Amino acid sequence: MRLVRMFALAAILVSLFAASVLADNSERIYGRITTVDGDEFEGYIRWDKNEGAWVDYLNGNKDLHRSNKSHRRRYSDRKKKITIFGIPIGYSSTLDYYTGSAQCGVRFGHMLSIEVIDDDAVLITLKSGRELELESGSTDIGTNIRELVIEDPVEGEIEFEWDDIESIEFKQGGSSDVSSFGKRLFGTVVTRRGDEFSGWICWDIDETFSKDVIDGKEKGRNREIKFENIREIHRRNSSSADLILVNGKEITLRGTNDVDSSNRGIVVTDLDLGEVVIRWKDFESLQLHSSAPVVRYDDFDGGDRLRGTVYTEDGDQYSGQIRWDDDEEYTWELLDGNYRDIEFNIEFGNIAEIHKKGSRSAIVILKDGRTFRLRGSNDVDGDNKGIFIETVAGDEEEIYWEDFEKVIFGR
Repeated sequence: MRLVRMFALAAILVSLFAASVLADNSERIYGRITTVDGDEFEGYIRWDKNEGAWVDYLNGNKDLHRSNKSHRRRYSDRKKKITIFGIPIGYSSTLDYYTGSAQCGVRFGHMLSIEVIDDDAVLITLKSGRELELESGSTDIGTNIRELVIEDPVEGEIEFEWDDIESIEFKQGGSSDVSSFGKRLFGTVVTRRGDEFSGWICWDIDETFSKDVIDGKEKGRNREIKFENIREIHRRNSSSADLILVNGKEITLRGTNDVDSSNRGIVVTDLDLGEVVIRWKDFESLQLHSSAPVVRYDDFDGGDRLRGTVYTEDGDQYSGQIRWDDDEEYTWELLDGNYRDIEFNIEFGNIAEIHKKGSRSAIVILKDGRTFRLRGSNDVDGDNKGIFIETVAGDEEEIYWEDFEKVIFGR
């Protein structure tokens, strides 16, 4: 009898442990919202529908003149190398003006707080103590935000207008608190060329939680299926998709942007990469996983200055703090480009090396060993606005893309 009770107790403990694992919401964005009227609400936060975890990005436009007082607003007498059959014969001189703003993204986990300072601008304080001002460059910031919801444990689910908000302070939430949105989606996407990307999933730049639904028509009937009931999604053609449910049933949906070529993109957020955006024409399948790595607020440090050694084609090398493309200078910032028609936004802190491959592309080597050849962005081609190195001696060296060979970060 005693043995039976021991087995029963063990079973209960296993069940409680399993339940706590399944209910772990440590990865969720959590904080206190203060309104312009002075009211305060605290709980899990869903931002613009598609951000809900510390790994997710807040996107906007960075005003370089304000965020970097030493930033050059104008290039004077920029020289470009002239070559014939690969042989340098001289330089051309041009005047190049720069507007002073750039697209920017930062993970919520790096932030201490957000203060609303205008209808379309925020002041972010990072864990490092640095401040960053972002203006509306997406629906993440400003009156065009699609949704801003907090799950207050006392008052329930509350949706805010942008004009209601004074500030948001972030902190780690409870791991077992219940969320009406369910768990953050996590899975593996396979492209039609066979590439695989695993991470937190955002479907159609919209659905990010297990309680969210994918909708479409099945045999003329309207269907709304929660992601928690889906095991796999397969692209059938440009106008439909096959779903395999967790109970094994297979259905075909069509007729909405969730399941056809008007899908706005499947986003995979990878802690060791950044994020990739896969269009419907390149999408093959998604397998959703029942569990995900636990990423807590304390796992982010607010970032640091980019450091490394830049090598030129002439054999010179310069070590120190780096400003890439004359606008990215911190580890939390993003390098963007395209790989096989897939949009990449790679966090600089995850990059080990960058090697130039002519005037139109570059090889990016991640710290985990993955390698991608990116093109289609001034971060990785001849439109790069310059690679600046502040040496230990305090000198600033500027390397043009024409002269650049490679950079090795972390030195």
